[in-house]
Amino acid sequence: MAQVDLDALIPNNVNLAGDRRLARALEAWQPRFVDWWREMGPEGFNAKDVFLRTAVDVGAEGWANFDYVKMPEYRWGIFLSDPVEDRRIGFGDHVGQPVWQEVPGEHRNALRRLIVTQADTEPASVEQQRRLGAICPSLYDLRNLFQVNVEEGRHLWAMVYLLHSHFGRDGREEADELLQRRSGSADKPRILGTFNEPVEDWLDFFMFTMFTDRDGKFQLLSLAESAFDPLSRSCRFMLTEEAHHLFVGETGIDRVVRRSAELSAADPNGLASPHGGIDLPVIQKYLNLWFSNCLDLFGGEISANASSYFAAGLKGRPHEDKFEDHVALEATRMLEVYEAGRLTERELPRRIAINEDARDGYIADCQRAVDRWNKTLDKAGLSYRLTLPHRRFHRRIGIYAEHFFAPDGSPLSAEGFARRQDAWLPSATDRAFVRSLQARPVYEPGKMANWIAPPQKGIDGRPLDFAYVRVEA
Repeated sequence: MAQVDLDALIPNNVNLAGDRRLARALEAWQPRFVDWWREMGPEGFNAKDVFLRTAVDVGAEGWANFDYVKMPEYRWGIFLSDPVEDRRIGFGDHVGQPVWQEVPGEHRNALRRLIVTQADTEPASVEQQRRLGAICPSLYDLRNLFQVNVEEGRHLWAMVYLLHSHFGRDGREEADELLQRRSGSADKPRILGTFNEPVEDWLDFFMFTMFTDRDGKFQLLSLAESAFDPLSRSCRFMLTEEAHHLFVGETGIDRVVRRSAELSAADPNGLASPHGGIDLPVIQKYLNLWFSNCLDLFGGEISANASSYFAAGLKGRPHEDKFEDHVALEATRMLEVYEAGRLTERELPRRIAINEDARDGYIADCQRAVDRWNKTLDKAGLSYRLTLPHRRFHRRIGIYAEHFFAPDGSPLSAEGFARRQDAWLPSATDRAFVRSLQARPVYEPGKMANWIAPPQKGIDGRPLDFAYVRVEA
């Protein structure tokens, strides 16, 4: 088990004290990171005390402490999961061989690209969510937003450590670039399109943490299979923190659904909006938007890059041990494609369509959450049901990107989609109404905005009326 140094300037379990050159480089990067946080982190809350958990170990028990901290003073650390003895490559052309502790020269550029792409998502999400504190529905939710934010910052540190420690000058330059790009910038945008989308309100935020962070879970699971062991170990610990982000999204949407169901059930027309709630069809539109955006994050259905990453052992499939064939060299997969104005099935080599295995798992995981929300609707006595749109709907990457489909997957003309778009995706009117419900923040401990139900319990054993953020301090 690696020893944790909590007294170092940068808390870590990677023995930075034993590599002063690396430690100095990271210590020089740290103030630039804090400057970025002060500029692009949560707006207006740098001086506030927030009840946050901070990673202090990588063990299953007692890995985090809870206490008040001002976010710019948060102890962002570098933590890798403990190594697995005699770990072997679990997939691809090198299956069964020992994993790598250093970057093979022939895979240097590809691994750097994978790490930078993952790293770029972490500060991007903080930037997207930086203004939500001014319209929060409760101190409980405000604290959860900030917990997600600081942990995205720690995930950035995990990737920056890999860039500094294994990629030399190129890695250090990439680490600097991570602090220079900006979500939504016309000049220096973030790498992936979804991370340039605006997160304008709290329904966006809950959808983001439900769907986008769930994609993050699947990306981390894929990278945790990597033959490059330091990357694998970094991602395995990141998954421990990521679970809370998914909890925030899934339970947040459930609370919105529960409140909307209560208000709809009491309304003669079955609407929540006349009573200050969000109508269920509007929730469905937000779901359609964020789920379809996040399907793009898995890449194209046919991908030579993904095939090469799998073959080389750089990036596997989530839960690779659950697959029977870990080489996937002879296997094929049927894929529905849209050609000559109709949908047809095409048989493809399994590796070239390897992204679909991760996308399949993601869709199944999302469906489980939707089933939960529908149970909430059922308990309220409502027949309305939320659904995931088809994987072809509203895609901008992959084989469906140049075509138009309804939420049930049926083909449409461009004109037909444009006519019905506002019925399927949030319209300007929908967004204006949702934002109107959030015009004023709720900063009183224990109080909730009218459009969302309270959570089942507080954080770390604290009551719901605990001051999770000392807003007045």
